[in-house]
Amino acid sequence: MAVDRDPMIDPQKLSFARAALSRRTALTGLAAVGAAGLLTACGTPGKSPSAPSASKTPLVAPDLSDTEKVINWSNWPAYMDVDGGKHPTLDAFTKQTGIKVKYNEDYNDNDEFFAKVRPLLESGKDTGRDVWCSTDWMVARLKRLGYLLPLDKANIPNAANLVDTLINVEFDPGRMYSLPWQSGFAGIAYNPKSTGGKTVSTMDQLLHDPALKGKVTLLTEMRDSVGLVLMEQGVSLASVTAEQFAAAIQVIADAKNSGQIKGFTGNDYTKPLASGDTAACVAWTGDVVQLRLDSPSLGFVLPEKGFTLWSDNFVIPAMAQHKKNAEKLMNYYYDPAVMAQVEAYVNYIAPVKGTKEALVKTDPTMANNDLIFPSDATLARAQVFRGLSAEEETSFTRQFQALVTG
Repeated sequence: MAVDRDPMIDPQKLSFARAALSRRTALTGLAAVGAAGLLTACGTPGKSPSAPSASKTPLVAPDLSDTEKVINWSNWPAYMDVDGGKHPTLDAFTKQTGIKVKYNEDYNDNDEFFAKVRPLLESGKDTGRDVWCSTDWMVARLKRLGYLLPLDKANIPNAANLVDTLINVEFDPGRMYSLPWQSGFAGIAYNPKSTGGKTVSTMDQLLHDPALKGKVTLLTEMRDSVGLVLMEQGVSLASVTAEQFAAAIQVIADAKNSGQIKGFTGNDYTKPLASGDTAACVAWTGDVVQLRLDSPSLGFVLPEKGFTLWSDNFVIPAMAQHKKNAEKLMNYYYDPAVMAQVEAYVNYIAPVKGTKEALVKTDPTMANNDLIFPSDATLARAQVFRGLSAEEETSFTRQFQALVTG
């Protein structure tokens, strides 16, 4: 039986499997931001963003950047260009600046990572990290709790290359504490070998089709898993109410209690999906694109009723020991030529002006890749989960975690 595939991620159209680059052996769950329409979804021009919650004053440590030429950077797995086990752009940064980057892929899930660093941040201690990349809503939380240092833009002149529509975002107006790294979509992935050749294209099918019973997983990212259910119900993520959220939670709870859902995952859904142990799941675009290099039959769908969109952002934690070095790193990656090198490998869309032009010079075919430069039709279906108050976040998270851990 022929399997329908989303043309966005047809492996024949992807340009990142070049001889000069090694394929990723670990997978990331993040994707794309940079096209004007996509970025508008994160911050609408002409409108003032909602006032952020009051933030506590972060604790500041003496900056050792001038004497210690090092940066400790935590990031999501395989969210960087790789060649023969090395990261070419990081090596070039070290050669250019003399600053060594200790790059750690230990950020698998926002809440999981927060649980690791929170005790140190609460007690005013150094986390051992100078920079990491958190999703929008986690940036809002860290900022509200006083766990982030404000950026010194004098050390990041290339921040002027940030696309205009991402400057004034709800969680960090004016980008005083954060700069975007990449972004992405959440949709539905499926293995046709385990679905009997069926395409899984809706959340209703994912959560209720008897053929998938016990072979379905959702993401531990609340806004993605619950957000997809909400959109299936016709709810706008920009105005979701507590009652609507609770109704979506009940839909997921019913599916879990019936045995339809076998679990909730971070990035670790990828191997079971590829093997067929998982028939279908909520997944991130970047993961599936990479999985299809070895398993081209895997399907991926961005639901017609909508799919979630997020950004991941550079932030510097309180008590960071090498703040200036971290800011120099941000400045380096905001050079469009450098960001283009990253995008040529990860195939996400960068928030840096000029990246597309730099990419086209090295690989014109990439300009036609809808993952890198999404079409207006694709962008029109993407939604961003609205900002939550501290009270809403506590309530929503408690309800979702009861499903994940119950």
